[in-house]
Amino acid sequence: MSAWTYTVSVRSLCEFTAKRGSLDRRFTPSATALEGQAGQLAVLARRSPGYENELPLEGQCGNLRVRGRADGYEADVNRLEEIKTIRGPVELIPENRRALHWAQLETYGALIAADRGLAELELALVYVDADTQNETVLREKATAAALQAAFEARCAQFEAWAAQEAAHRAARDADLSLLPFPLRELRPGQRLLAEAVYRVAANGRHLLAQAPTGIGKTLGTLYPLLRAMPGQQIDKIGYMTCKGTGRLTALEALHALREAAPTKALRVLTLVAKEQACEHPTKACHGDACPLAHGFYDKLPAARAEAVQAGWLDAPTQRRIALKHDVCPYFLGQELLRWADVVVGDVHHAFDPHGQLYGLAQAQGWKLALLVDEAHNLIDRTRDMYSTSLSLERVREALANAPVSLRAPLRGLAKELATLGHAQAADYQPLPTVPEALGEALQRVNVALGEYVQNHPLEVGPMLEFYFECLSLQRLLDRLDTHSLCDLQRSAATRPAPGVPGNLSLLQDEAEDDGRDVLLSVRCIVPGHFLKERFEGCHSVTLFSATLGPPDYPRHLLGLPDDTAWIDVPAPFPPEHLTVQVANLSTRWEHRDASLNALVEVLATQYGQHPGNYLAFFSSFDYLDKAAARLALRHPQVPQWSQARAMGDAARRGFLERFVQDGRGIGFAVLGGAFAEGVDLPGTRLIGAFIATLGLPPVSPLQEQVRERLDTMFGADHGYADLVPGLQKVVQAAGRVLRSVDDRGWVWLLDQRFRRTEVRALLPAWWQL
Repeated sequence: MSAWTYTVSVRSLCEFTAKRGSLDRRFTPSATALEGQAGQLAVLARRSPGYENELPLEGQCGNLRVRGRADGYEADVNRLEEIKTIRGPVELIPENRRALHWAQLETYGALIAADRGLAELELALVYVDADTQNETVLREKATAAALQAAFEARCAQFEAWAAQEAAHRAARDADLSLLPFPLRELRPGQRLLAEAVYRVAANGRHLLAQAPTGIGKTLGTLYPLLRAMPGQQIDKIGYMTCKGTGRLTALEALHALREAAPTKALRVLTLVAKEQACEHPTKACHGDACPLAHGFYDKLPAARAEAVQAGWLDAPTQRRIALKHDVCPYFLGQELLRWADVVVGDVHHAFDPHGQLYGLAQAQGWKLALLVDEAHNLIDRTRDMYSTSLSLERVREALANAPVSLRAPLRGLAKELATLGHAQAADYQPLPTVPEALGEALQRVNVALGEYVQNHPLEVGPMLEFYFECLSLQRLLDRLDTHSLCDLQRSAATRPAPGVPGNLSLLQDEAEDDGRDVLLSVRCIVPGHFLKERFEGCHSVTLFSATLGPPDYPRHLLGLPDDTAWIDVPAPFPPEHLTVQVANLSTRWEHRDASLNALVEVLATQYGQHPGNYLAFFSSFDYLDKAAARLALRHPQVPQWSQARAMGDAARRGFLERFVQDGRGIGFAVLGGAFAEGVDLPGTRLIGAFIATLGLPPVSPLQEQVRERLDTMFGADHGYADLVPGLQKVVQAAGRVLRSVDDRGWVWLLDQRFRRTEVRALLPAWWQL
């Protein structure tokens, strides 16, 4: 290989060379990013006016360029500081983690000593308590010569790996620069999509791409982004999916693309959920508890080396390599995230508050590009990521099983929730602010639970899960603003918690707990408040789906930049291939019983004129059951089968297996459910769909609060709370009918409201209504 240079962050260099021993992932309450910033500011406020913070440093050692930002340097006392915000006693920080912190500080010490010609300096490892902001400072003096020697030794440890990675990067970029399209040619709509993806990647912008089924969106987005990777020096591509089935399609496309490359240098990693990858789910992630955690960092180099040579790192490959080297498959996958080129996984890895892909990209300074499949689901998915609830019944259950040290704070929290629920006038009540007494009670519980899990680090179970719930609630309450809604729901009286002689006895004053359950929730309405910085931190993000419009809807709710591009790819089907008709009836709740006969006559008439397989979508299981029963009564000759509540995988497969080529019958399903999107029934396996709803959410006090909040923020005529998301579900369901350019079919919209101007404006323009 010719002369090369490899750039590595201080953090990456130290993590590679200084981590030793066993995994120690016992839960210790870590500080949030905001708490980390607060800790840094607290330290800064105590330092002299000449204190330099966030100090950029860089140095060369052989072929390695090492760079990073030191937390702080105080010139008047010649002290370099590394600041870590923590919770709990410093003594509980695992030894191998503290060694990593010292390695980072010493490396920064070598860089600043060389940069400023210092003969020696004081190194200070500063641990800041997130709750009190008190400092614990560990100090040592070091000469520049000693720091430089340690720095060079660390670089020498990393250099062989760096040479390998530089060679891989060169081979990967050479492959991608000449990457042929794996099929004969791009389809017309696919070409438009690919060109748009390439342009935004070249310009460092984001894209909303509405593209119908049948054009090949997966290859149409991956191929141009891979081609853009070398020229834009993109470090990593994340292919993020909202549903698990999308990952299989992505891996099939990536396998075809990788095989088409001359040297097949591209490394592809599937991110696997911990629940799926864990070999010992009942054991704590610690060397004393789990055999695959014992000596993990000592055995990691051999496993890592074999994995990067394999290159194709799907879940079975990760497991095989991990078990061969006696290491944890899940944490091996987390380590390989650093060395993969394309990462396939769920959207939470990029958008969740604790998402590993985004977090590492920011820490390592990666240039990251994302593709988000079925992106119409991203609004609801990210709303869930930034929402949480805690019920009084959940607190009662925790209290029933709590050790003595936790009972008083838990009893206090239960009392405040019960009192609040007892005092409110209605069963549903929005809360403009959280009462101070309740907030203080929650904080006391979190402090007590934090001490408990620190003192019982190898315990896993319900108390730890309860602690996560309380922490999540606390953190979202701390950031409560117009983007989220806080409310309280009161339900009927509950039974006593197991093992407790009557849940009223949990409180001193029974009048304060009438036995009802109370649910305190923080519901994210506009996730863009949290996601804005995520989009800003990525080089390029492409969100694509068959149903994204109108473009302002995802822009506003997801917090995308104003210059986000938009493309609406034309359908590949001739309009005459899909016959779309509107039935002159009403499916409003108050009209359903009266219109049921007319509705089933539409189904039976269409089936009689054009026998084949159909899907009929309804707004609820109750409505579905009524329609199916009425069709069976009036037209028993029409074969039918229905989606059931809580269907397992086998039952879902059985439902879909009824849709055979040239089959006959009507499958009844719920709009927005398992069969309304992500289902591929090409040819005559499905020739039509009936949609007996506009997909509007049911009327409720909560829905009214959501509508009011969105109307206040974006205007009353947008339909963001109901019409837009409802009609996206309708279009998704209708998209099951035409799956290829040769398909033909029918869509019946079973409600006269589909003729309204504001409704038709949100339906595909090529539909001939």
